[in-house]
Amino acid sequence: MAVKVYSGQITGLNGNIVDVEIDLAQGLHRFSIVGLPDKAVEEAKDRISAAIKNTSNEFSSPQKKNRRITVSLAPANIKKEGPVFDLAIALAFLLASEQIYFPSKEKLFLGELGLDGKLRPINGALGLAKTAKQNGFKEIYLPKQNAEEAALIKGIGVYGADSLGDVVAHLQEKTFLKKQPETAINFGNNIKTLLDFSDIKGQETAKRGLEIAAAGGHNLAMTGPPGTGKTMLAKAFTSILPPPSFEEMLEITEIHSVAGTLNEPYMSTRPLRTPHHTSSYVALVGGGAWPKPGEITLGHRGVLFLDEFPLFEKRVIEALRQPIEDGVITVSRARGTIRFPARFILLCAMNPCNCGNFGSDTKECICSQGELLRYQRKVSGPIIDRIDLWIEVPQVEIKKLSDDKITSEGSDKIQKRIVKAREIQTKRFANKSILINAEMGVKELKEFALLSPAVRNTLDQAAKKLDLSARAYHRVIKLARTIADLEESENIQENHIFEALQYRPKQN
Repeated sequence: MAVKVYSGQITGLNGNIVDVEIDLAQGLHRFSIVGLPDKAVEEAKDRISAAIKNTSNEFSSPQKKNRRITVSLAPANIKKEGPVFDLAIALAFLLASEQIYFPSKEKLFLGELGLDGKLRPINGALGLAKTAKQNGFKEIYLPKQNAEEAALIKGIGVYGADSLGDVVAHLQEKTFLKKQPETAINFGNNIKTLLDFSDIKGQETAKRGLEIAAAGGHNLAMTGPPGTGKTMLAKAFTSILPPPSFEEMLEITEIHSVAGTLNEPYMSTRPLRTPHHTSSYVALVGGGAWPKPGEITLGHRGVLFLDEFPLFEKRVIEALRQPIEDGVITVSRARGTIRFPARFILLCAMNPCNCGNFGSDTKECICSQGELLRYQRKVSGPIIDRIDLWIEVPQVEIKKLSDDKITSEGSDKIQKRIVKAREIQTKRFANKSILINAEMGVKELKEFALLSPAVRNTLDQAAKKLDLSARAYHRVIKLARTIADLEESENIQENHIFEALQYRPKQN
Protein backbone atom coordinates (compact mmCIF):
# COMPACT_ATOMS: atom_id res chain seq x y z
CA MET A 1 0.00 0.00 0.00
CA ALA A 2 1.33 3.44 -0.94
CA VAL A 3 0.96 6.28 1.58
CA LYS A 4 2.02 9.89 1.66
CA VAL A 5 3.27 12.20 4.42
CA TYR A 6 4.82 15.63 4.09
CA SER A 7 8.23 17.09 4.81
CA GLY A 8 10.26 19.98 3.43
CA GLN A 9 13.68 21.36 2.69
CA ILE A 10 15.43 24.65 2.03
CA THR A 11 16.78 25.38 -1.44
CA GLY A 12 18.86 28.54 -1.38
CA LEU A 13 16.81 30.49 1.17
CA ASN A 14 13.41 29.28 -0.03
CA GLY A 15 11.45 26.47 1.58
CA ASN A 16 9.96 23.68 -0.53
CA ILE A 17 7.30 21.18 0.53
CA VAL A 18 8.41 17.63 -0.22
CA ASP A 19 5.92 14.76 -0.56
CA VAL A 20 7.29 11.62 1.07
CA GLU A 21 5.58 8.69 -0.67
CA ILE A 22 6.28 5.09 0.29
CA ASP A 23 5.25 1.77 -1.22
CA LEU A 24 5.66 -1.69 0.33
CA ALA A 25 5.65 -4.80 -1.81
CA GLN A 26 6.57 -8.46 -1.51
CA GLY A 27 9.85 -9.54 -3.04
CA LEU A 28 13.56 -9.65 -2.39
CA HIS A 29 14.49 -7.18 0.35
CA ARG A 30 15.31 -3.74 -0.94
CA PHE A 31 15.07 -0.29 0.62
CA SER A 32 15.49 2.37 -2.07
CA ILE A 33 15.03 6.14 -1.98
CA VAL A 34 14.38 7.98 -5.25
CA GLY A 35 13.93 11.66 -6.12
CA LEU A 36 17.50 12.98 -6.52
CA PRO A 37 18.69 12.15 -2.98
CA ASP A 38 22.20 13.11 -1.87
CA LYS A 39 24.41 10.82 0.23
CA ALA A 40 22.89 11.99 3.54
CA VAL A 41 19.38 11.14 2.27
CA GLU A 42 20.54 7.78 0.88
CA GLU A 43 21.96 6.85 4.28
CA ALA A 44 18.62 7.63 5.93
CA LYS A 45 17.45 4.04 5.41
CA ASP A 46 20.06 2.75 7.89
CA ARG A 47 19.30 5.47 10.47
CA ILE A 48 15.56 4.88 10.14
CA SER A 49 15.82 1.10 10.44
CA ALA A 50 17.82 1.34 13.66
CA ALA A 51 15.63 4.16 15.05
CA ILE A 52 12.39 2.19 14.52
CA LYS A 53 13.88 -0.97 16.03
CA ASN A 54 15.13 0.92 19.10
CA THR A 55 11.93 2.93 19.58
CA SER A 56 9.64 0.00 20.45
CA ASN A 57 9.79 -3.79 20.50
CA GLU A 58 6.30 -3.77 19.00
CA PHE A 59 7.49 -2.23 15.73
CA SER A 60 8.65 -4.27 12.79
CA SER A 61 11.89 -2.93 11.30
CA PRO A 62 12.18 -2.07 7.58
CA GLN A 63 14.96 -4.68 7.46
CA LYS A 64 12.39 -7.50 7.47
CA LYS A 65 13.06 -10.08 4.77
CA ASN A 66 10.88 -10.42 1.67
CA ARG A 67 9.88 -6.76 1.81
CA ARG A 68 10.62 -4.30 -0.97
CA ILE A 69 10.42 -0.67 0.18
CA THR A 70 10.39 2.24 -2.25
CA VAL A 71 10.47 5.83 -0.96
CA SER A 72 9.82 8.65 -3.42
CA LEU A 73 10.66 12.25 -2.54
CA ALA A 74 8.64 14.52 -4.81
CA PRO A 75 9.00 16.72 -6.78
CA ALA A 76 11.65 14.47 -8.26
CA ASN A 77 13.46 17.22 -10.17
CA ILE A 78 14.66 19.05 -7.01
CA LYS A 79 17.86 17.84 -5.37
CA LYS A 80 17.15 16.48 -1.86
CA GLU A 81 19.84 17.27 0.68
CA GLY A 82 20.47 16.49 4.33
CA PRO A 83 18.82 14.36 7.00
CA VAL A 84 15.71 16.54 7.44
CA PHE A 85 13.47 13.83 5.88
CA ASP A 86 14.29 11.09 8.42
CA LEU A 87 11.26 11.63 10.65
CA ALA A 88 8.81 11.79 7.73
CA ILE A 89 10.20 8.64 6.09
CA ALA A 90 10.07 6.70 9.37
CA LEU A 91 6.44 7.72 10.00
CA ALA A 92 5.51 6.95 6.40
CA PHE A 93 6.93 3.43 6.77
CA LEU A 94 5.05 2.80 10.03
CA LEU A 95 1.88 4.09 8.39
CA ALA A 96 2.33 2.02 5.22
CA SER A 97 3.08 -1.16 7.19
CA GLU A 98 -0.10 -0.52 9.26
CA GLN A 99 1.79 -0.42 12.53
CA ILE A 100 0.30 2.98 13.34
CA TYR A 101 -2.48 5.10 11.93
CA PHE A 102 -2.91 8.87 11.78
CA PRO A 103 -4.29 11.41 9.30
CA SER A 104 -1.25 12.89 7.55
CA LYS A 105 -3.03 15.77 5.82
CA GLU A 106 -2.01 19.29 6.95
CA LYS A 107 0.88 17.93 9.05
CA LEU A 108 4.57 18.55 8.25
CA PHE A 109 7.36 16.41 9.72
CA LEU A 110 11.00 17.51 9.97
CA GLY A 111 13.99 16.08 11.77
CA GLU A 112 17.10 13.91 11.74
CA LEU A 113 16.94 10.59 13.60
CA GLY A 114 19.69 9.10 15.72
CA LEU A 115 20.10 5.33 15.87
CA ASP A 116 18.34 5.35 19.24
CA GLY A 117 15.33 7.18 17.82
CA LYS A 118 16.25 10.58 19.27
CA LEU A 119 15.58 13.65 17.14
CA ARG A 120 18.48 15.94 16.29
CA PRO A 121 18.13 19.63 15.37
CA ILE A 122 18.00 20.80 11.78
CA ASN A 123 18.89 23.96 9.85
CA GLY A 124 16.26 26.23 8.33
CA ALA A 125 13.39 25.54 10.75
CA LEU A 126 12.07 29.11 10.53
CA GLY A 127 11.96 29.13 6.74
CA LEU A 128 10.24 25.74 6.65
CA ALA A 129 7.65 26.83 9.22
CA LYS A 130 6.90 29.90 7.09
CA THR A 131 6.58 27.74 3.96
CA ALA A 132 4.31 25.29 5.80
CA LYS A 133 1.95 28.08 6.81
CA GLN A 134 1.92 29.52 3.28
CA ASN A 135 0.95 26.09 1.93
CA GLY A 136 -1.96 25.61 4.31
CA PHE A 137 -0.43 23.22 6.85
CA LYS A 138 -1.91 23.40 10.34
CA GLU A 139 0.74 21.53 12.35
CA ILE A 140 4.51 21.08 12.16
CA TYR A 141 6.49 18.45 14.08
CA LEU A 142 10.23 18.90 14.53
CA PRO A 143 13.05 18.51 17.09
CA LYS A 144 12.44 20.27 20.39
CA GLN A 145 15.61 22.38 19.93
CA ASN A 146 14.01 23.99 16.84
CA ALA A 147 10.53 24.54 18.28
CA GLU A 148 11.08 28.04 19.68
CA GLU A 149 12.57 29.19 16.38
CA ALA A 150 9.68 27.76 14.33
CA ALA A 151 7.14 29.33 16.72
CA LEU A 152 8.22 32.78 15.51
CA ILE A 153 5.72 32.12 12.71
CA LYS A 154 2.21 32.81 13.96
CA GLY A 155 -0.84 30.86 12.88
CA ILE A 156 0.59 27.32 12.77
CA GLY A 157 0.78 24.72 15.54
CA VAL A 158 4.40 23.88 16.41
CA TYR A 159 5.19 20.66 18.28
CA GLY A 160 8.72 19.99 19.48
CA ALA A 161 9.67 16.38 20.24
CA ASP A 162 12.66 14.60 21.75
CA SER A 163 12.29 11.37 19.80
CA LEU A 164 10.42 9.38 17.18
CA GLY A 165 8.59 7.61 20.00
CA ASP A 166 7.22 10.92 21.32
CA VAL A 167 5.81 11.82 17.90
CA VAL A 168 4.28 8.37 17.41
CA ALA A 169 2.66 8.47 20.88
CA HIS A 170 1.19 11.90 20.12
CA LEU A 171 -0.19 10.84 16.75
CA GLN A 172 -1.67 7.70 18.35
CA GLU A 173 -3.19 9.90 21.08
CA LYS A 174 -1.50 7.92 23.86
CA THR A 175 0.48 10.85 25.26
CA PHE A 176 0.46 14.37 23.92
CA LEU A 177 3.22 16.75 22.97
CA LYS A 178 2.89 20.24 24.35
CA LYS A 179 2.14 22.84 21.71
CA GLN A 180 4.93 25.40 21.57
CA PRO A 181 3.68 28.87 22.56
CA GLU A 182 4.38 31.79 20.27
CA THR A 183 7.95 32.95 20.83
CA ALA A 184 8.24 36.17 22.81
CA ILE A 185 10.83 38.52 21.31
CA ASN A 186 13.33 40.32 23.52
CA PHE A 187 15.34 42.61 21.29
CA GLY A 188 18.91 42.71 22.51
CA ASN A 189 21.04 45.78 23.16
CA ASN A 190 24.46 45.60 21.55
CA ILE A 191 25.75 48.30 23.91
CA LYS A 192 25.92 45.86 26.81
CA THR A 193 28.16 43.37 25.07
CA LEU A 194 30.27 45.29 22.57
CA LEU A 195 32.86 48.04 22.62
CA ASP A 196 31.38 51.43 23.54
CA PHE A 197 32.18 54.66 21.69
CA SER A 198 33.19 56.22 25.02
CA ASP A 199 36.05 53.69 25.19
CA ILE A 200 37.70 55.29 22.15
CA LYS A 201 39.70 58.48 22.77
CA GLY A 202 39.61 61.14 20.05
CA GLN A 203 38.63 60.38 16.44
CA GLU A 204 35.56 62.62 16.65
CA THR A 205 35.38 63.00 12.87
CA ALA A 206 35.31 59.24 12.40
CA LYS A 207 32.63 58.88 15.08
CA ARG A 208 30.50 61.50 13.36
CA GLY A 209 30.87 59.64 10.07
CA LEU A 210 29.88 56.35 11.68
CA GLU A 211 26.82 58.00 13.23
CA ILE A 212 25.67 59.21 9.80
CA ALA A 213 26.38 55.78 8.27
CA ALA A 214 24.30 54.05 10.96
CA ALA A 215 21.43 56.53 10.65
CA GLY A 216 20.98 56.12 6.89
CA GLY A 217 22.57 52.74 6.18
CA HIS A 218 25.45 54.25 4.21
CA ASN A 219 28.73 52.54 3.30
CA LEU A 220 31.88 53.93 4.92
CA ALA A 221 35.63 53.54 4.49
CA MET A 222 38.29 54.51 7.05
CA THR A 223 41.84 55.23 5.98
CA GLY A 224 44.81 55.91 8.22
CA PRO A 225 48.10 54.51 9.52
CA PRO A 226 48.20 51.31 11.60
CA GLY A 227 47.09 51.49 15.22
CA THR A 228 44.87 54.56 15.02
CA GLY A 229 41.68 52.78 16.06
CA LYS A 230 40.02 51.85 12.75
CA THR A 231 39.20 48.30 13.87
CA MET A 232 38.03 49.48 17.29
CA LEU A 233 35.68 51.99 15.67
CA ALA A 234 34.25 49.28 13.42
CA LYS A 235 33.65 46.96 16.37
CA ALA A 236 31.96 49.76 18.30
CA PHE A 237 29.78 50.59 15.29
CA THR A 238 27.18 47.89 15.97
CA SER A 239 26.64 49.32 19.46
CA ILE A 240 25.00 52.41 17.92
CA LEU A 241 22.83 50.57 15.39
CA PRO A 242 19.11 50.49 16.21
CA PRO A 243 17.57 47.10 17.07
CA PRO A 244 16.03 45.35 14.06
CA SER A 245 12.29 45.47 13.50
CA PHE A 246 10.31 42.23 13.81
CA GLU A 247 10.34 41.74 10.03
CA GLU A 248 14.09 42.38 9.86
CA MET A 249 14.66 39.99 12.77
CA LEU A 250 12.80 37.26 10.87
CA GLU A 251 14.94 37.89 7.76
CA ILE A 252 18.18 37.76 9.76
CA THR A 253 17.16 34.66 11.72
CA GLU A 254 16.02 32.79 8.62
CA ILE A 255 19.33 33.39 6.83
CA HIS A 256 21.47 32.31 9.78
CA SER A 257 19.25 29.30 10.44
CA VAL A 258 19.75 28.07 6.88
CA ALA A 259 23.51 28.69 7.11
CA GLY A 260 23.77 26.81 10.41
CA THR A 261 25.18 29.82 12.27
CA LEU A 262 22.17 30.34 14.55
CA ASN A 263 23.16 29.65 18.16
CA GLU A 264 19.88 30.81 19.71
CA PRO A 265 16.18 30.62 18.77
CA TYR A 266 16.33 34.01 17.06
CA MET A 267 18.77 36.85 16.39
CA SER A 268 17.67 39.99 18.22
CA THR A 269 20.70 42.08 17.22
CA ARG A 270 22.06 43.04 13.84
CA PRO A 271 24.86 40.79 12.57
CA LEU A 272 28.48 41.89 12.27
CA ARG A 273 30.44 39.81 9.76
CA THR A 274 34.23 40.20 9.71
CA PRO A 275 35.73 37.87 7.08
CA HIS A 276 39.53 37.68 6.93
CA HIS A 277 41.24 39.21 3.91
CA THR A 278 42.29 35.73 2.75
CA SER A 279 38.62 34.73 2.35
CA SER A 280 37.78 33.28 -1.05
CA TYR A 281 35.36 34.63 -3.61
CA VAL A 282 32.79 31.90 -2.83
CA ALA A 283 33.09 32.48 0.92
CA LEU A 284 32.18 36.13 0.44
CA VAL A 285 29.47 36.06 -2.24
CA GLY A 286 28.16 32.52 -1.71
CA GLY A 287 28.11 29.60 -4.09
CA GLY A 288 29.01 25.94 -4.33
CA ALA A 289 27.58 23.22 -6.56
CA TRP A 290 24.23 23.95 -4.92
CA PRO A 291 24.51 27.65 -4.00
CA LYS A 292 24.73 28.56 -0.31
CA PRO A 293 24.76 32.06 1.23
CA GLY A 294 28.10 33.81 1.71
CA GLU A 295 29.33 36.51 4.07
CA ILE A 296 27.54 39.35 2.31
CA THR A 297 24.22 37.55 2.82
CA LEU A 298 25.05 36.64 6.42
CA GLY A 299 25.57 40.39 6.95
CA HIS A 300 22.06 41.19 5.61
CA ARG A 301 20.41 43.99 7.64
CA GLY A 302 23.66 44.31 9.57
CA VAL A 303 27.31 45.12 8.94
CA LEU A 304 29.99 43.63 6.69
CA PHE A 305 33.38 44.79 7.96
CA LEU A 306 36.33 44.27 5.62
CA ASP A 307 39.54 45.04 7.46
CA GLU A 308 42.70 45.53 5.37
CA PHE A 309 40.39 46.14 2.42
CA PRO A 310 43.01 46.34 -0.39
CA LEU A 311 44.48 42.98 0.68
CA PHE A 312 41.36 41.11 -0.42
CA GLU A 313 41.56 39.49 -3.86
CA LYS A 314 40.63 41.98 -6.58
CA ARG A 315 37.76 39.88 -7.89
CA VAL A 316 36.42 39.57 -4.34
CA ILE A 317 36.38 43.36 -4.03
CA GLU A 318 34.80 43.79 -7.47
CA ALA A 319 32.10 41.24 -6.58
CA LEU A 320 30.69 43.80 -4.14
CA ARG A 321 29.48 46.03 -6.98
CA GLN A 322 26.10 44.38 -7.63
CA PRO A 323 25.03 43.76 -4.01
CA ILE A 324 25.98 47.30 -2.95
CA GLU A 325 23.87 48.72 -5.78
CA ASP A 326 20.93 46.29 -5.84
CA GLY A 327 20.77 44.82 -2.34
CA VAL A 328 20.83 41.27 -3.74
CA ILE A 329 23.48 38.90 -5.02
CA THR A 330 22.69 36.53 -7.89
CA VAL A 331 24.70 33.31 -7.76
CA SER A 332 24.53 31.28 -10.97
CA ARG A 333 25.80 27.74 -11.28
CA ALA A 334 25.22 24.94 -13.78
CA ARG A 335 22.61 23.38 -11.47
CA GLY A 336 20.67 26.54 -10.73
CA THR A 337 20.51 30.27 -10.07
CA ILE A 338 19.76 31.64 -6.61
CA ARG A 339 19.15 35.24 -5.53
CA PHE A 340 20.30 35.98 -1.99
CA PRO A 341 19.43 39.19 -0.10
CA ALA A 342 22.41 41.46 0.64
CA ARG A 343 21.27 44.71 2.27
CA PHE A 344 24.27 45.43 4.47
CA ILE A 345 26.31 48.41 5.60
CA LEU A 346 29.80 48.03 4.21
CA LEU A 347 32.58 49.15 6.54
CA CYS A 348 36.11 49.14 5.18
CA ALA A 349 39.40 49.87 6.91
CA MET A 350 42.65 50.36 5.05
CA ASN A 351 46.15 51.72 5.45
CA PRO A 352 47.36 54.38 3.00
CA CYS A 353 50.02 51.97 1.71
CA ASN A 354 51.67 48.61 2.50
CA CYS A 355 53.92 50.02 5.22
CA GLY A 356 51.16 52.36 6.44
CA ASN A 357 53.27 55.54 6.54
CA PHE A 358 52.40 57.19 3.23
CA GLY A 359 51.49 60.83 3.88
CA SER A 360 52.72 60.73 7.49
CA ASP A 361 54.43 63.82 8.92
CA THR A 362 56.47 61.81 11.43
CA LYS A 363 57.35 58.52 9.70
CA GLU A 364 58.94 57.77 6.36
CA CYS A 365 57.14 55.62 3.78
CA ILE A 366 59.40 52.80 2.55
CA CYS A 367 57.13 51.64 -0.27
CA SER A 368 58.39 51.94 -3.83
CA GLN A 369 56.32 53.87 -6.37
CA GLY A 370 55.28 50.61 -8.01
CA GLU A 371 54.17 49.06 -4.70
CA LEU A 372 52.20 52.19 -3.88
CA LEU A 373 50.41 52.16 -7.23
CA ARG A 374 49.59 48.44 -7.01
CA TYR A 375 48.20 48.90 -3.50
CA GLN A 376 46.01 51.85 -4.48
CA ARG A 377 44.75 50.20 -7.67
CA LYS A 378 43.32 47.24 -5.73
CA VAL A 379 40.30 49.44 -4.97
CA SER A 380 38.80 50.46 -8.32
CA GLY A 381 36.97 53.66 -9.17
CA PRO A 382 33.52 51.98 -9.33
CA ILE A 383 33.97 50.60 -5.80
CA ILE A 384 35.21 53.98 -4.51
CA ASP A 385 32.14 55.58 -6.09
CA ARG A 386 29.81 53.21 -4.23
CA ILE A 387 31.16 54.11 -0.79
CA ASP A 388 29.37 57.16 0.61
CA LEU A 389 31.75 58.27 3.35
CA TRP A 390 35.56 58.32 3.26
CA ILE A 391 36.99 59.11 6.67
CA GLU A 392 40.57 59.94 7.64
CA VAL A 393 41.59 58.30 10.92
CA PRO A 394 44.87 60.00 11.96
CA GLN A 395 47.21 59.26 14.84
CA VAL A 396 45.89 60.26 18.25
CA GLU A 397 48.13 62.41 20.44
CA ILE A 398 49.63 60.55 23.39
CA LYS A 399 48.32 63.24 25.76
CA LYS A 400 44.75 62.41 24.77
CA LEU A 401 45.31 58.70 25.30
CA SER A 402 46.68 59.17 28.80
CA ASP A 403 44.32 61.95 29.95
CA ASP A 404 41.43 60.39 31.88
CA LYS A 405 39.67 63.75 32.06
CA ILE A 406 38.95 63.61 28.32
CA THR A 407 35.63 61.81 27.86
CA SER A 408 33.73 60.86 24.75
CA GLU A 409 30.02 60.56 24.13
CA GLY A 410 28.70 57.07 24.88
CA SER A 411 27.04 54.72 22.41
CA ASP A 412 23.67 54.95 24.17
CA LYS A 413 23.30 58.70 23.49
CA ILE A 414 24.41 58.32 19.88
CA GLN A 415 22.04 55.40 19.37
CA LYS A 416 19.07 57.47 20.57
CA ARG A 417 19.71 60.05 17.82
CA ILE A 418 20.04 57.28 15.26
CA VAL A 419 16.79 55.64 16.37
CA LYS A 420 14.98 58.98 15.94
CA ALA A 421 16.45 59.39 12.45
CA ARG A 422 15.40 55.84 11.54
CA GLU A 423 11.87 56.51 12.81
CA ILE A 424 11.67 59.52 10.49
CA GLN A 425 12.71 57.29 7.59
CA THR A 426 10.22 54.58 8.56
CA LYS A 427 7.38 57.10 8.35
CA ARG A 428 8.76 58.55 5.12
CA PHE A 429 8.93 55.19 3.36
CA ALA A 430 5.79 53.69 4.93
CA ASN A 431 4.23 52.93 1.54
CA LYS A 432 7.48 52.00 -0.19
CA SER A 433 9.51 48.80 -0.42
CA ILE A 434 12.59 50.51 1.04
CA LEU A 435 13.46 51.14 4.69
CA ILE A 436 16.36 53.62 4.85
CA ASN A 437 17.82 56.55 2.92
CA ALA A 438 20.67 54.55 1.41
CA GLU A 439 18.13 52.40 -0.48
CA MET A 440 16.54 55.36 -2.29
CA GLY A 441 16.57 55.34 -6.06
CA VAL A 442 16.25 58.29 -8.44
CA LYS A 443 12.43 58.29 -8.13
CA GLU A 444 12.57 58.39 -4.34
CA LEU A 445 15.16 61.18 -4.42
CA LYS A 446 12.79 63.32 -6.50
CA GLU A 447 9.98 62.63 -4.04
CA PHE A 448 11.72 62.70 -0.64
CA ALA A 449 14.94 64.67 -1.13
CA LEU A 450 13.84 67.83 -2.90
CA LEU A 451 16.41 70.64 -2.99
CA SER A 452 15.63 74.33 -3.10
CA PRO A 453 17.08 76.24 -6.09
CA ALA A 454 19.85 77.72 -3.92
CA VAL A 455 20.82 74.35 -2.44
CA ARG A 456 20.67 72.71 -5.86
CA ASN A 457 22.94 75.40 -7.29
CA THR A 458 25.45 74.84 -4.45
CA LEU A 459 25.50 71.11 -5.12
CA ASP A 460 25.81 71.54 -8.90
CA GLN A 461 28.79 73.87 -8.56
CA ALA A 462 30.52 71.49 -6.15
CA ALA A 463 29.78 68.50 -8.38
CA LYS A 464 31.35 70.25 -11.36
CA LYS A 465 34.42 71.28 -9.36
CA LEU A 466 34.89 67.81 -7.80
CA ASP A 467 33.98 66.04 -11.09
CA LEU A 468 31.37 63.86 -9.40
CA SER A 469 29.85 61.00 -11.34
CA ALA A 470 26.06 60.70 -11.56
CA ARG A 471 26.18 57.95 -8.92
CA ALA A 472 28.31 60.06 -6.56
CA TYR A 473 26.02 63.05 -7.16
CA HIS A 474 22.97 61.09 -6.03
CA ARG A 475 24.84 59.57 -3.09
CA VAL A 476 25.70 63.04 -1.83
CA ILE A 477 21.98 63.89 -1.80
CA LYS A 478 21.15 60.68 0.09
CA LEU A 479 23.85 61.47 2.62
CA ALA A 480 22.60 65.04 3.02
CA ARG A 481 19.07 63.67 3.57
CA THR A 482 20.39 61.52 6.44
CA ILE A 483 22.31 64.44 7.99
CA ALA A 484 19.09 66.47 7.85
CA ASP A 485 17.20 63.61 9.53
CA LEU A 486 19.71 63.53 12.37
CA GLU A 487 18.96 67.21 12.93
CA GLU A 488 15.23 66.50 12.51
CA SER A 489 15.16 68.98 9.66
CA GLU A 490 12.34 68.57 7.14
CA ASN A 491 14.35 70.09 4.30
CA ILE A 492 17.93 69.64 3.13
CA GLN A 493 19.93 72.79 3.82
CA GLU A 494 23.22 74.03 2.38
CA ASN A 495 25.16 72.99 5.48
CA HIS A 496 23.90 69.43 5.02
CA ILE A 497 25.19 69.41 1.45
CA PHE A 498 28.57 70.84 2.53
CA GLU A 499 29.01 68.18 5.20
CA ALA A 500 28.03 65.41 2.78
CA LEU A 501 30.55 66.69 0.21
CA GLN A 502 33.42 66.65 2.67
CA TYR A 503 33.10 62.87 2.96
CA ARG A 504 33.79 62.29 -0.73
CA PRO A 505 37.22 60.73 -1.39
CA LYS A 506 40.15 62.86 -2.44
CA GLN A 507 40.38 60.93 -5.73
CA ASN A 508 37.25 62.72 -6.88
